[in-house]
Amino acid sequence: MDPMTFILITQLVHGLAYGMLLFLVAAGLSLIFGMMDILNLSHAYFFMLAAYIGYTIAGMTNFWVALLLAPLVVVALGMVIERFMLRKIHPFGHIPELVLTIGIGLIIMEFCKAVWGTQSLMLQTPEILSGLLNIGVFRYPLYRAFIIFFAVAMMILMGILFYKTRFGTIVRAATADADMVNALGINVPLVYTVFFGFGTWLAGLAGVVVAPFLSVFPGLADQVGFDAFVVVVMGGLGSMSGAFVGAILIGLLNSFGIQFLPTAAPLLTFGLMALVLSIKPTGLFGVRQ
Repeated sequence: MDPMTFILITQLVHGLAYGMLLFLVAAGLSLIFGMMDILNLSHAYFFMLAAYIGYTIAGMTNFWVALLLAPLVVVALGMVIERFMLRKIHPFGHIPELVLTIGIGLIIMEFCKAVWGTQSLMLQTPEILSGLLNIGVFRYPLYRAFIIFFAVAMMILMGILFYKTRFGTIVRAATADADMVNALGINVPLVYTVFFGFGTWLAGLAGVVVAPFLSVFPGLADQVGFDAFVVVVMGGLGSMSGAFVGAILIGLLNSFGIQFLPTAAPLLTFGLMALVLSIKPTGLFGVRQ
């Protein structure tokens, strides 16, 4: 394999790995907006908090226990915030939601600094995923391949949950006509709280998965959260298909941009988003309300 082909294939897989990580974060954000019409700008901070908690739990046990438990901690926090804060201000529109969730994000940020400090922390890659994946003459870090397969598995799980289960049917029906579903005896507010927790759980999973990949530091929420928000806007608010396609595009753009246009790489994300929105203001898969 000639050097240029090797570089292209490597950057392609790098981009897919980062894109799939972005999808895990963006999926929860997009689902919460699409199903509940809530703009939650604290979503990326739940992601970062899960990364820190996962780092601590893994230090006491192992990566797999952290992957199981850390997301549940942020789920509990997210459900409490939805029940006692977001639910009360939701009728007043998106501006109060934005102000509240930004404030929550800043509180989480300062909490993480106070507990874990400002230095970068690296969660050790689990031993079973620490080697290289050999495909012919191509060798690639096994953990990055795990990220891709893990994100795809979660996407399939979401598809099954929302289109093949009673809970998914209730959520979709409540989104279309909450009053009718409530009249049938279903506790719609409780459904929304559980659903908000599910979206937060996705962010928590991504937080633990990212820890051996990018390290954990106070700016992690801003770094990944900004890209995830761009993914959601570019793909179309509330569109899972849009989040998936947008995540892949941003991941590949980030990977190839850093390799071939390092000085312009930070601008490429803005450029692609501006191009997409200028052609289709609702995003790739968004629909006009």
